[in-house]
Amino acid sequence: MPIAAWPLIEVAIEPNSEADRERLDVAIAKLSGDDLNFSASIDQETGQIILKGMSELHLDVIVDALKRAHKVEANVGAPQVAYREKLGRAATIDYTHKRQTGSSGQFARVKIEFVPGKPGAGFVFKSAIAEGAVATEYVPAVEKGLNVSKENGLLAGFPVIDFTATLIDGAYHDLDSSARTFQIASQAAFRELKDKADPRLLEPIMKLEVANPEESVDVVIRDLRSRRAIIQSQDKRGDATIIHALTPLSNLFGYVNTLRRLSHGGAAYVIEFSHYEEAPLAPRDPELPPAAAAALRA
Repeated sequence: MPIAAWPLIEVAIEPNSEADRERLDVAIAKLSGDDLNFSASIDQETGQIILKGMSELHLDVIVDALKRAHKVEANVGAPQVAYREKLGRAATIDYTHKRQTGSSGQFARVKIEFVPGKPGAGFVFKSAIAEGAVATEYVPAVEKGLNVSKENGLLAGFPVIDFTATLIDGAYHDLDSSARTFQIASQAAFRELKDKADPRLLEPIMKLEVANPEESVDVVIRDLRSRRAIIQSQDKRGDATIIHALTPLSNLFGYVNTLRRLSHGGAAYVIEFSHYEEAPLAPRDPELPPAAAAALRA
């Protein structure tokens, strides 16, 4: 069975009617079942449905299927890059959640060590607390709180990836503590990483192969470099010159039309995800959300 990858591109879709919304829900369930690299979610702030895929073309195909095969009438927004975030340095957060309301109270203390991981390491949660510091039944709530918080990001609302969180100490109260208070405490501890762990924004980098007629190679390379591409190599395949490059996904929107113009219709390309890389201080992505752009400039 193929393994689903992280989505790299997102678009918002708004059905035109309640009937279209019902058809859209059914279609999304079917399409996501058939294609592990396609998913959808609800934006909690706007209520919009967000379609997520691996490329601009991938989502174009999905949207076309929604409209043609499933008869969904909807407005579709411009594609946006699915950025990620990472921790820039390790940090230890000691946070106490304490609240008194009448005769009842809320109490939970967590001390968590956060350490950036290697690319691809994912999120790892560990418990290294001394026996009795935190009741065993509350430890899963700490992990749950971190899982929720990491999806909402620290800088601009993008998921935080590749780090280890180790619960190293804490405290609880027999009457005032609960799984809920420990989830609240771990989420609050995670938010403090914004000031203490130097979070960074990551952008997806794509592996690009462009097959060109000889006469268009130079102009295509110049255009790629203007897109922050790193040219890795060139080789010949028959009459075509193949350019191998690494290019930020944010600078490849609409590339098919540019390449067609530069090569007078003679070039073609294939693209696949390579890795995430720290985004520059002056991103060129016109679709970068304002919060993300502000985070990069800070």
